[in-house]
Amino acid sequence: MQQISMYDHPVWVVTDTDLARTVLADVRFAKDTALAPEHWNARTAGLEPTAAEQMSITTLDGEPHARLRKAFAPLFSAARMRAYYPRIRAIAENLLKALPGEVDLIDDFTTRYPLAVLCELLGIPEREVDLAIEACRLMHVDYPANVPAAMGGFARLASQATAELRMPEGSTEQDLHYQIFTILFAGQLTTDLAAGFLVARLIGSDETADELVRETLREHPPAPFTLWRFTTTDVEIAGTELPAGSPVLVDLTRVPDLVFGFGPHFCIGAQLAQLELKALVEAFRALYPDARVTAPLSQSSPGGIMGSRLDALPVRLA
Repeated sequence: MQQISMYDHPVWVVTDTDLARTVLADVRFAKDTALAPEHWNARTAGLEPTAAEQMSITTLDGEPHARLRKAFAPLFSAARMRAYYPRIRAIAENLLKALPGEVDLIDDFTTRYPLAVLCELLGIPEREVDLAIEACRLMHVDYPANVPAAMGGFARLASQATAELRMPEGSTEQDLHYQIFTILFAGQLTTDLAAGFLVARLIGSDETADELVRETLREHPPAPFTLWRFTTTDVEIAGTELPAGSPVLVDLTRVPDLVFGFGPHFCIGAQLAQLELKALVEAFRALYPDARVTAPLSQSSPGGIMGSRLDALPVRLA
């Protein structure tokens, strides 16, 4: 565990896998951003609304988190995901078939693909995928200036979703809409960033689809760190004393096996993300066995909650 200074406050960063599992499973490390240092700017620190301000699966803890998580369970159950896999594969194939012979896959495809999968899963009409793409992109343009416009787009998408989320008693329509925003934005972000590296790796590779997905996620985690956690009391861990209110991150570049988290907050969409990537490998190989990259590749990291992504992926498909 390393101590650094961030936003003029001590922050502890976990870099050991076993210790990370301990921290992620320990209820004394809470996710409610109300526990963040008082002087932190929520926008610059990348803090979500507090649990009191907005019900969210990513900021609630304990029993409230467990109740909300149950709302997602039917949508993301293992059985549902297995049954949905043929449609994921079909979506990947259809989008790949529609591409021109020479294309930059980062320009549109890697964003469109996961959002097409998510929109169908949520019962959002296919015609609205372009709106989902625009809303996601606005979240990264001149942040936070375009957040209101982006959230307006997500609200429109949420109002059209027909998938059942069994929200806890007392939930509002805004609460439901926020959960759908979370599914769309987080689900796009994870697969979008990984898909470019995945395709670049699979071209000319003889690794299996499962190997490609696993190693791509290990080498290029979609986020450099977990979301913030804060100690709810004084904690001694690995010989280090952390006072109450200590901000803690897990460095996913150092513990890549935990890219989807661990413990009660393990990513509920982890299986979907991995199936999307596996389907992409299988569809791409079946359609374009002779594809090749046509220019040297470079990558960049915008920082914040986003991991590295390829700047471009120019490919000749056949």
